[in-house]
This record gives sequence, C-alpha cells and structure tokens, in this order.
Amino acid sequence: MTAVDFARFVEDLATASGEAILPFFRTQMGADDKSGGGVFDPVTEADRAAESIMRRMIEQSFPEHGIIGEEFGDKNPSSEYVWVLDPIDGTKSFISGMPVWGTLIGLQHNGRPCYGMMHQPFTRERFSGDSKSALWRGLDRLGKPVERRLHARACADLSSATLMTTHPALLAPGTLDAYRRVEEKVRLSRYGGDCYAYSMIAAGHVDLVIESGLKPYDIVALVPIVEGSGGIVTNWSGGSPADGGAIIAAGDRRVHAQALKLLESA
Repeated sequence: MTAVDFARFVEDLATASGEAILPFFRTQMGADDKSGGGVFDPVTEADRAAESIMRRMIEQSFPEHGIIGEEFGDKNPSSEYVWVLDPIDGTKSFISGMPVWGTLIGLQHNGRPCYGMMHQPFTRERFSGDSKSALWRGLDRLGKPVERRLHARACADLSSATLMTTHPALLAPGTLDAYRRVEEKVRLSRYGGDCYAYSMIAAGHVDLVIESGLKPYDIVALVPIVEGSGGIVTNWSGGSPADGGAIIAAGDRRVHAQALKLLESA
C-alpha cells in the first residue's frame, strides 16, 4: 500500500472517530478517573467509543498491523507497521468544554513515526504530515474548505521565543526545575493546548513545546507534522521521541539547541 493510500485511510479514521466524539462534546457527560488516586486523569465514553471504532477499522483493513492505543492497550506492537492512537488528547479540556483537544492518529514504520494527523472535529481542522511536508485543512470565514502548507517560523534565540507546556504541575518528578530554566529565558510562556500546542509550532505561531511523562500515543502522531513543517522533535537527550518520556519540540533548530542545553542536566 502506498503512502497516499495510508493517508486516505487516516482521513477515514479521522472522520469516523470525529463522528463518535462530537455527540458527547459540551454535554453533561461524566468522566472516570484513571489515576488511581494520583493527579486527575479523566477518560470518557467519547474516548472509548472513538478508539474502539478506529481499532476496528484498522483490524479489518490491516490485520497484520500493530496498534498502540491509550484506552485499550497494545496489539502486536513489534509489527512493521504500528498505529498509535489517542482518541482525545486533551480530555481535561474536552470535559471543560474547551476546544483545545484533538484526536491523534499516528503510523510508525519499523519504530519510526512516518505519518500523523491531529484532527479537531469541533473546529473542523486537520493537521497532517509525513516528516517531509505538513498540511492544514479547515474552513475560511465563509465556511468554505481551504488548505495550506504548514511552515514553522524562524526563531534564533530563546529571548524571542514563545514556549508552551500543558501545565507545569503535569511535568514528571525531577523535571520541573529544568523546565523553569528554559521558561525564565523566553519572551512568552503559555499553559494548556496539549496536542494543539505542537500543531501551532507547525503553523508558525509557537516556537517551543516542552513536556515530560508522555506516552507514545501522546507524541507519535505529532512528530511527522512538526518535522514536515521544518521543525524538530526529540527527547531531552536529543534522541528519538517515539517512546515518549521527556519531549522538546521546536520550530527552529537554533532555539531547540539552546533549550536542550538548559534541559540536559535534568
């Protein structure tokens, strides 16, 4: 199957998952807590419904492929092709009625992220990339479908950078001080956004995203989008981000290098 065929299939996954999610958004839906007494980690019926649909479609179309999903675990994760799914990245925003969440659909080939989409069905936006190019599709002011190539913006120095993280309280133990070292150097820091923050790197509105404690399903789909816009995504050691953990994404390699130097002692 060609890359174009995979991309078309991802479109189908996005459409089906969005149709499963939207009836729950901004309703009086309840949320279960997966944390086991730790920091609140919500999951909803929308999460489960969307992942179930995507897994069923993948299993029917590509039974030999593996799947890594947030809600229902791993299936054949050592396969040549592995789908990495987060049905709602930003569930806390979702249950708060805020539209800064999205469905993450990633594809790995031999362990390397090769294609990804962030779909926001409420705002009707799709960010996609294959590490060589990235694309945004949405609606113009008249409601007509439009698309454009994504290009990360140049940023030569931390003093000019906009930095985002979901929230400092969510950073893994032992990493907050390192994050603060970067934050005190940047022009502007903002909290929230989850997957939307990475998409804004690709769109040229944000320069850095720094997080820790991520799982593969939190980041795999976003890597080809950021890279396709000209940006870079690594772990805090400068290595592959595919396994999650402590992650830094940047639109410009110069500001990535400066921030990484401040993080490296964590």
